[in-house]
Amino acid sequence: MSYKRILTIQDISCIGQCSLTVALPILSVCGHETVILPSAVLSTHTGGFSGFTFRDLTEDIPLIKSHWQKEGIAFDAIYSGYLGSIKQIDYLSDILSSMGNERCIKIVDPAMADNGKLYSNFDLNYAEAMTTLCSKADIILPNITEASIMTGLEYEEDYDDDYITALIRALRDKGMKTIIMTGVSYSPNTTGVIICEGNEISYYKHEKLEKGSHGTGDIFASAFTGSHLSGKNLYDSAKIAADFVLEAMKNTSDDSEHWYGVKFEPILHTLADKLSI
Repeated sequence: MSYKRILTIQDISCIGQCSLTVALPILSVCGHETVILPSAVLSTHTGGFSGFTFRDLTEDIPLIKSHWQKEGIAFDAIYSGYLGSIKQIDYLSDILSSMGNERCIKIVDPAMADNGKLYSNFDLNYAEAMTTLCSKADIILPNITEASIMTGLEYEEDYDDDYITALIRALRDKGMKTIIMTGVSYSPNTTGVIICEGNEISYYKHEKLEKGSHGTGDIFASAFTGSHLSGKNLYDSAKIAADFVLEAMKNTSDDSEHWYGVKFEPILHTLADKLSI
């Protein structure tokens, strides 16, 4: 496995096991030099905490990029997570087009919605900007809600394979190249990941736990990205990432005090083992 340099752009929630606090250790344990570009710093994530602090770092992004360019720095991969504004999306779009080397893989997690609706601080203008950004990526990692919003198709809680296929086709019509769709569940006790590359569509199904957890989308996206950069194909990368998330959730399920995230750190070695690092 060659040594890759990856840039990941998302916020730092100092407490909460999400965003950069999961991306950095997961990508690192996958064997990659991990460069971070924080979009904001929060004392905690926003799910269940109150009175958290927030510092917007939007205006630092172009300054950091300019310095890197003066130093001749380029990246083998660029991976984005939660972005807080349309302006940050615009800055990332510029970074995607200017900071990668000739083989750079561009991965976007359009983290903006779940359970049928946009996050409270986003609107349809933001969703439109994110849709444009996704069309510039090599790989996107939407959930079903994000896919429905980007395509304009009505969100459905009860769906079948025809609905998922329609979402994929609509995303492809908007210029999305490779689509890894998470949270696709055809039965009460299972869930899974759709992998769409070209005309090939496959599905990895796994156990569904009754209780969800904060930060699992970020953990999946980071483990998928780290696995794929390590040379795993798309299906195997999705499988490894999904299994890692499931095991991290199980590792946390008996700890009622740990409600704000999942204890993924004690099992990081299993991710490295799967990649033969």
